[in-house]
Order: sequence, then C-alpha cells, then structure tokens
Amino acid sequence: MDLAREKFARTIFIMNSIKLLLLLLVSFAAAVSAADLGTVHTVYVLPMAHGLEQYLANVLTAEHVFVIVTDPKLADAVLTDHVGAGLQEKIDTLLAPPLTPAKEGEKEDAPKGSIMEPANKLSNPADTSSLSRSRGMVFLVGTKSREVLWSIYELPKDTSSKELDRIASAIVSRLKKDMGLVKK
Repeated sequence: MDLAREKFARTIFIMNSIKLLLLLLVSFAAAVSAADLGTVHTVYVLPMAHGLEQYLANVLTAEHVFVIVTDPKLADAVLTDHVGAGLQEKIDTLLAPPLTPAKEGEKEDAPKGSIMEPANKLSNPADTSSLSRSRGMVFLVGTKSREVLWSIYELPKDTSSKELDRIASAIVSRLKKDMGLVKK
C-alpha cells in the first residue's frame, strides 16, 4: 500500500512539474512576443477588405499606439488582413530599392513600349486584391524579420462604417492590452 502511495505521489509531482514548465514556457513566449511588439514604432497599413485599413489607421493614430507612415520603407511593420506568398511579394515590392540608371557599359532594361518589353504584362492578383480569404483576421508583420508579430480575429457583423469603426477600436484595444499599454 505504501508503494502505491509513493508511486501516486511521484506521479503527481511529475505532473505538477510538467505543468509548471509549460507555464514558464508560455510566459516566456508571451514575454518574447511582447518584446517584439515593443520594437514596433512605425506601421504601414496595407489595403484591407471593406476599407478597414482606414478605420485602423484612424484609431491607431488617435490613441497614439503607432505612427502610421505612408512610405513603407520607413515602417517597422505592416498591418494586413492576409499572410502568405502574396504578402511576401507585396512587401518585397514595397521595400525594393529604387531602380538606378545603368552605368556606362552595363546592360539597360528594355525601354517602356519597346519590342523587348511585354505590352500586356499581368500583375499578380494577390498583390492588388483587397479581398481576403482570412476574413476577420488582422496581422502585424515585421518588415525586417517577415514574422507575424501579432494577430487577432475580429469578424465584423456587416460592412457599415459604424461596424468597421467598432471593429477597429476592438482590434486596437486588444493590441494595446497585448503590448502592456493598458492594465489587464
């Protein structure tokens, strides 16, 4: 009987140790994530479904959470409603250095309208689409790391101005809470 109690006590000790370890790991992950958010000061907001980006920019600016920039090269992060290859290409395009004129002896790109340039070059629809497969999702993505630093799911009930403003306020409130700018 004492052997059974000893095994039971050992099992309980191991389970509690595992729970404590998991709690410490989750706390560490949350602290690292919050630290990543602390490095974000300037944000470029990409077009979103139903013009949500306008409402988010308004609330983020009004509540002094981030500085919203109109030049993506000045941004620490981008706010978007989708992730994936389309976003990666969009960030690459936005952050690409400006084209420099060719130096003497170097090959130049084909001039606009020349026979060497395709006349009906199609762009990637993922680059220009404001429709999102992940409706209700908003992501904060680091421009240097290309990592999702923060995300939230807030699905609007409809596309009215009042509802989009409510959703933007809810998103920013959660962001401020996760950044430690408000008491939990």
